[in-house]
Amino acid sequence: MKYLRWVMLLLVVSGLIASFWFSQGWLQLCAGLAIFLFGMQCLEEGLRQLAGSKLEQILGRSTSTPFKSLLFGVGGTLLLQSSTLVSLLTIAFISTGLIQLAGGIAILFGANLGATSGIWLLALAGQNLSLSPLALPLLVFGVLAGFFGPRSKAAGRIVLGIAFIFLGIDQIKEGFASFGDGLDMTGLQEGGLRGALLFTAIGMAITVVLQSSHATLMLTLAALASGQLELGQSLAIAIGSNIGSSVTTAFVGSLGGNRNGQRLALAHVLFNITTGVIAFCLLGPLTWLVHVLAEPLGLGENSMIQLAMFHTLFNAMGVALFWPLQGRLAQYLIRWLPERVEPQVLITELASEQVAEPERTRARYLNERALDSVDAASGAVVQELGHLGRLSLEVICHALYLPVDQLARARVDDQLLQAKPAQGGFDAEHLYQFHIKGVYGDLLSFMGRMELPMDEAHQQFWISCQLAALQLVDAVKDAKHLQKNLGHYLDAPPSAVREAYVELRRHLLATLHEVRELVRSDMPDEMWQSRLRWLDEQAASFDAQFRQRLFAEVRYGHLDGLQTSSLMNDLGYVSRIFQSLRNVLMLGSEQALFRELRKFGDEQESLIRFS
Repeated sequence: MKYLRWVMLLLVVSGLIASFWFSQGWLQLCAGLAIFLFGMQCLEEGLRQLAGSKLEQILGRSTSTPFKSLLFGVGGTLLLQSSTLVSLLTIAFISTGLIQLAGGIAILFGANLGATSGIWLLALAGQNLSLSPLALPLLVFGVLAGFFGPRSKAAGRIVLGIAFIFLGIDQIKEGFASFGDGLDMTGLQEGGLRGALLFTAIGMAITVVLQSSHATLMLTLAALASGQLELGQSLAIAIGSNIGSSVTTAFVGSLGGNRNGQRLALAHVLFNITTGVIAFCLLGPLTWLVHVLAEPLGLGENSMIQLAMFHTLFNAMGVALFWPLQGRLAQYLIRWLPERVEPQVLITELASEQVAEPERTRARYLNERALDSVDAASGAVVQELGHLGRLSLEVICHALYLPVDQLARARVDDQLLQAKPAQGGFDAEHLYQFHIKGVYGDLLSFMGRMELPMDEAHQQFWISCQLAALQLVDAVKDAKHLQKNLGHYLDAPPSAVREAYVELRRHLLATLHEVRELVRSDMPDEMWQSRLRWLDEQAASFDAQFRQRLFAEVRYGHLDGLQTSSLMNDLGYVSRIFQSLRNVLMLGSEQALFRELRKFGDEQESLIRFS
């Protein structure tokens, strides 16, 4: 599959190079489109960097009511000039709990309304107005701003984005003019339903390829202004571009592990498809209405303004249709996509089943769009830490040759503790390689890709998350070392050394149970800290008593020096496992990470419980 992608990419690049050689107008058109898309990218990055960690504060104030959420969607799309981008950001916000589903739906409505703003600007600018003279000084100021600190550089990035958008628009208009009749689609005589379907499909295809309905409509305006498209054809393309803009949202939402993100993606698809189908069915009446509204304003001959007017009309019609149904739509989405029931046990394959090695367990909650917001990324990291923590406790439990359901039991089955390891049981090294390493690597990679500026509190939080992940991995590595001697002596006949390993097994299982209960607990902080201190005292007491017992057994001749050294080393592993897990709890308690873990656990049921 990887080689197939490279072959397809090579073919596409080769085809473009050949087409550029034979057609200068096509080269101009593609170059203008590339400059336009690059300008949108610069604009997005600059706004993201300028907002930094304050984006969440703006988001919180702007989404407290449905109407404010609608305005936020309109304003965000007006600034970013991409309804698709605003939709993807909203999915990231809702997936990490920053906003609720109903607020996200209202933002999507606003994003579709805001998408009409750029079309109006382009239509009002007209075909004869050149934006390049405006772009040139903006380029100078944008570059100069990059020399005066991070915030000034971010502002300069925004200015550069606007300049490149202006340059791209002019280049695209020149590209269409160079083509002459080469791209003239007015000769396509497909009329009626078949013609409308054809141009709707063209609009969808272009939007899916370019990942931008703005770019599609800009191309349409340029073709319309140069006489290469008729008004009716351009209206059908506008409908198709609206439907096509939901494809990316649907794809990204379906890949995410969070149900709310998937629900919002489905809401976007339903809104755009329903609005598009209604606009398509009412294409004739809406076209007539556009003419009626344009005539009194003296715009009856201005097809570009009429296209912008049509785009606004059918999006406003969709919002008016869906606005009273927001609450009911949210209920239906929850019913159609209910919360996944988290499995009680994450790791189920036995060593005997490891002939065909399974794929590595990967991160569940790390969405690339979450990196566009500090708090969204932090929320995703917290969720993934919960996933890693749950996997870690299961691996440690399997390293003891015990089933995971023992973690939930306050009273330990003594017969189970005395039992020998089952044949073909779990191997801790294999579990580490296939269930811990992949998730840990994904987590570090995700955190390393964060480029947004962070305040001191967020920086400290980020460091705490990294240390917590490292401590979990260290606990699993110590459990790997412990399993070797534990399995050997548990499989041996009854003896003093075997009984000592049974005690180590009992103590570590009880410790894991207490850690799990502390993670799940919602007790007040003072009581929680008191319980953790009690657990510290229990661990220290066990260490001291176990050491005393070992030396007493040596004096009585029940243990030899080699057995004692093995037990002392493995007692050290047990102590380090506890200390690593305790450090995770303390890091969370000190940096409010643990409160976030518990908050997400309350909001999303057992989504991030360790086990």
